[in-house]
Amino acid sequence: METANEVQLQVRKKYGSAARAVAESETGPACCDPGLRCCDSITSNLYNADEKGLLPEKAVRASLGCGNPTALIDLHPGETVLDLGSGGGIDVLLSAQRVGPTGRVYGLDMTDEMLALARENQRRAGVTNVEFMRGTIESIPLPDNSVDVIISNCVINLSADKDQVLAEAFRVLRPGGRFAVSDVVVRGAVPDGVRRSMQLWVGCIAGALEEGDYERRLEKAGFSGISMEITRVYNVEDARQFLTEAGEDVDAIAPQVHEKFVSAFIRASRPAPQPATQPCCGTDCCAPVTIATKG
Repeated sequence: METANEVQLQVRKKYGSAARAVAESETGPACCDPGLRCCDSITSNLYNADEKGLLPEKAVRASLGCGNPTALIDLHPGETVLDLGSGGGIDVLLSAQRVGPTGRVYGLDMTDEMLALARENQRRAGVTNVEFMRGTIESIPLPDNSVDVIISNCVINLSADKDQVLAEAFRVLRPGGRFAVSDVVVRGAVPDGVRRSMQLWVGCIAGALEEGDYERRLEKAGFSGISMEITRVYNVEDARQFLTEAGEDVDAIAPQVHEKFVSAFIRASRPAPQPATQPCCGTDCCAPVTIATKG
């Protein structure tokens, strides 16, 4: 089994390659890069024309997510937002428009090439209420209780220590803060061998959690109000070419993976403290006391 450090190195290598492919080319999405065969139906058609029209072209082409978290979460002027695994910056820049000049958006990424691309996209977009930071999602470089909303786009599934990611997300959220991420999840049981091959395609490395397991881990981290909305369902035909090249008998495994891998929008919140109970202090807030008398 790969260690967390080995997984991080592989992720950094693949996404660094994707960033270079976008930075050095004038056309074509990052997933045309030979090292990122996981894309195609996973990352396509996630943003509408209006959203794309507001952003630098290279921010759009560097998008390697599995959803559009900014379309499914209410962001308000003045809020502070953190994007875990911000990549080329598309979700950061979209969020920055919605929180306005009084708000702030942080993008966190561990890949130098992606950070360079994101900062160039920020410069081209002329956005000033954004900061891109280098670091890992397992050790977020922000203080406790510092953000209102956490978003992420198909990144948590890449971590080898998801419990630590969720614990860190809970730590940096303010009480009452919202967790709103797109991620790949698994619905039901899938044979281990088949799961590994499908995850190499769907997740670009591996690691998608079963949906019930995801919910339990969120609860363990302290989150409440957990919900999961399926946004895209994948079938074996989406991955036929990839799996064939990997040596899988696609027709044989099709019944075992049909509609088991999905993109989901996962919502949760850090509970807000409950107001202290006020003591009874008036004639109209306490039940009358009946004094027994001898008859």
